[in-house]
Amino acid sequence: MKIAEALTARADLQRRIEQLRARITANARYQEGEEPAEDAAALLIQADADLLLLRDLIGRINATNSRLDLGADGTMTDALAARDVLRLQHSLLADAAAAASGANDQFLRQMRSELRQISALPVAELRSRADAVAQELRELDNRIQQANWLHDLEE
Repeated sequence: MKIAEALTARADLQRRIEQLRARITANARYQEGEEPAEDAAALLIQADADLLLLRDLIGRINATNSRLDLGADGTMTDALAARDVLRLQHSLLADAAAAASGANDQFLRQMRSELRQISALPVAELRSRADAVAQELRELDNRIQQANWLHDLEE
């Protein structure tokens, strides 16, 4: 199984567990004289089994990621950490540029006698940095996705 397939399986299991959670809570109590739509105890057993599968799968994904060498990007774990930080950095720069440009201001100056708002940050430079970070993020994400489809999950 490729890492990408394992990641898809993990997402499917997480979705299934959340669906089971909703079904369990919907059927955990019922009115006297009525029958619940589903057996909450049986659903709980299914959820427990799926949780064990998920734990095993996440462990295998993490073990593979920590051992998978991506060259200049380090291990897959290092690349994932770098990707998370790049996402945060891009968001921070884009938000700072938007705030400095007044893009989020609800009130504009109506009269010349009102005080002007002045940017404390260089908007063009922030946007340029955000664009560079976004490109670096896309390139790293492409390398991560490529590795996910090329490498097998460890046993």
